[in-house]
Amino acid sequence: MTKKELPKVPDATKARFAEIVEIIGALCKEKLNDEYYGLATELTAKIARKRPSPLLSGSQKTWAAGIVHALGMVNFLFSKTESPHLSSKELREWFGLGESTINGKSKIIRKMFKMTYLHPVFCLPSRPYNKSKVWLVSSIGDQIIVRCSS
Repeated sequence: MTKKELPKVPDATKARFAEIVEIIGALCKEKLNDEYYGLATELTAKIARKRPSPLLSGSQKTWAAGIVHALGMVNFLFSKTESPHLSSKELREWFGLGESTINGKSKIIRKMFKMTYLHPVFCLPSRPYNKSKVWLVSSIGDQIIVRCSS
């Protein structure tokens, strides 16, 4: 992984943050890419800055898996049509954790930051839909609804 300066986090969470980022870095080097590493590092820092930080409880490996899974959900990591692609089974095997453990932590993270598919803050920089605004067009009966989220 490209060595970049890590985001600032409170002293109380620095050690835990560094451990989790190291685990994520190993996964990204082996299976993903620098973009996932950058986003995961930023998301980990956001969690570390929460008061009190939830990173201080639970396993570092579980947090790392949950962070990657949450970002994978936003960026369609588990879709075979995307690149990079990683199945949820491969993710579970890499971390040596159960599906419910990873999904549970991922759900907590996604709820904490209101993460949804194509979330503009958590999309990979290379995605064409990662713009300042994301458009949602839906039709209900004979009505077309257009929404813009920034």
